Amino acid sequence: MKGASQSRRAAPLPSPHIVPTVSPRPERGLLREGRVLLEAVSQPGATIMVMATMPLYDYQAYSGQADLHAMLDLVSRARSPERIADPPSPSDLRELLTMDFVQSRTRLWRDWAGELVGFALVDPYSNLRFEILPGAATSELESALVAWGEECVGAASPRSSGALTLDGSCYEEDLSRLAFFERHGFRKQAVRTLQLARTLSEPIPSPALPPGFQIRSIAGSHQVGEIVALHREAFGTDHMTTEERLAMTSVPDYEAALDLTAIAPEGQIVAYCMCSIRREENRLTGRNEGYTDPIATRPEFQRRGLGKALLLVGMRALRERGVEVAILGTTSANTAMLRTATAVGFRVRSATVWFAKEIASNVSGGWLTTR
Repeated sequence: MKGASQSRRAAPLPSPHIVPTVSPRPERGLLREGRVLLEAVSQPGATIMVMATMPLYDYQAYSGQADLHAMLDLVSRARSPERIADPPSPSDLRELLTMDFVQSRTRLWRDWAGELVGFALVDPYSNLRFEILPGAATSELESALVAWGEECVGAASPRSSGALTLDGSCYEEDLSRLAFFERHGFRKQAVRTLQLARTLSEPIPSPALPPGFQIRSIAGSHQVGEIVALHREAFGTDHMTTEERLAMTSVPDYEAALDLTAIAPEGQIVAYCMCSIRREENRLTGRNEGYTDPIATRPEFQRRGLGKALLLVGMRALRERGVEVAILGTTSANTAMLRTATAVGFRVRSATVWFAKEIASNVSGGWLTTR
């Protein structure tokens, strides 16, 4: 991947300069280098303090599980419990970083002491996903995260003659993230992603299927290709690949029994609903929730109640496992899904705002951000 480095980029440590004080804290705020206070022992019983110039925030490429765990720890330290599940959530990170493509588009920033202070990755759909430790946020670090996203998008489509965009999102009440995107030249988009919730303590109607149709759990990985093709047909998109679908099944909380499919009388899969329980996030947030998405139906089988039936079966399965609230996400433009979800008791709980930053090719074949 263009711009990725497999090793830390650190300048050699210069000769230390002895200073007479031992109290000042290390300076912060510079992306590349700054003055830091170090302790040294010159002889037995004699300690001096030295001031040296060295990188404060040094970046590196993603290199494996140790980095993943550091990123998960950063998310838990940087966010309040109620925001742990915000994208990228722990489950999002575990899922995305099983893919080589995403690993190559992930960069981490550490301070002079080696502590992770920020990370940024670009997912397969050019969405910038990031987190910064609040006390370490600087304009330089923010700009570096965005610049990395722009580089990834440009490098992924080097022969494109049209405009590309680096996209991002946040909950509409997240004033800090909203300000971040506006500060760095992203433009708000009209479409929103809606999160709907439905308590499972209320009665759940019995599912009704057309004659000859059945609902079954996924039989195995050999059905992944069929489900990927179904998803693309349902939404008229090339989003969702076999690698992505397999990544979704690779996370620790995946349960095949909750990965539901609707089978037509002829035996083909015509709809699916991938339910899940993100136990790690529930533990960190103090919630008890389960998910009933993604969900999709082949176009020729829509308006037969298959999506509704899958939701009802999924909700019952979640309740049997002790889940208290079912969650479903869809876009504000998907009126059919909104009608189906509302019909079985879901109500909008929150909305995610989307942003885009245009990146255009320059005459030399490189990439520029349009202002």
